[in-house]
This record gives sequence, structure tokens and C-alpha cells, in this order.
Amino acid sequence: MTDKPTTRRDLMKPVQLLGLAFIAALFAGFVTLMSMGFFQTRPADQIQRALIVGLIAAGATFIVTLVSLALLLLAVDPSKVTATVDRPLLVPKNAPDADAPEAAAAPESPRADDGPTEPRA
Repeated sequence: MTDKPTTRRDLMKPVQLLGLAFIAALFAGFVTLMSMGFFQTRPADQIQRALIVGLIAAGATFIVTLVSLALLLLAVDPSKVTATVDRPLLVPKNAPDADAPEAAAAPESPRADDGPTEPRA
């Protein structure tokens, strides 16, 4: 097989990243305009104020979404994207398998901090 290695650019192309941020910004701007009554019959100064606040909300959402997605993409190791996972993710690597017969037969030892609990007065 001559599969080329997965890169960060393959994970999320810049156009897709900008597109998602733009869609989130449009949604935030539209919700802000709706909540401020932009589409209702209102005085001109309230319409203008709603438009300005909607544009600010859209711009802030665009920037926050873009930065957040870019930082999340930095956390992904491109070489591990195509790797198969054959063990539980939250179990440490050196932990014995829970499916092993000796793990089921062995009694659990008490912890050092376990002891008789007495109610405090």
C-alpha cells in the first residue's frame, strides 16, 4: 500500500476551518439580531443598535470558533488518526486486563485508608 501519511492539513483543510467559523458567526449574529428585535417594527436607532451588536457578536464568535478549532486540531497526533484502538482508552497501559481469569478470582485487597468509619460528633 502506498498511502501517504496523514497530516494536520488533511485532518481539517483551512477552507473547512474558515467555513465552520463563518457558519457559527452567522448563527450567532442571526440569533443576536432576532433577540434584539431587528426584524420587528422599531425606531431607527434601535435597529441600528441591534445591527451593531449583532455584527460584534458575529465577529467575536468567528474569532473564538476559529481559534478554538485550531487549538483542538493541535491536540491531535496525525499519525494516530488511522491507528486502530484495541484496548479501552481510560484504562492505564500497565493495568491487568479485567477479562483475565486470574483478575476475576483474586480478591480485592483493602486500601490503606479504608477502615472502620465511626460517626463524628
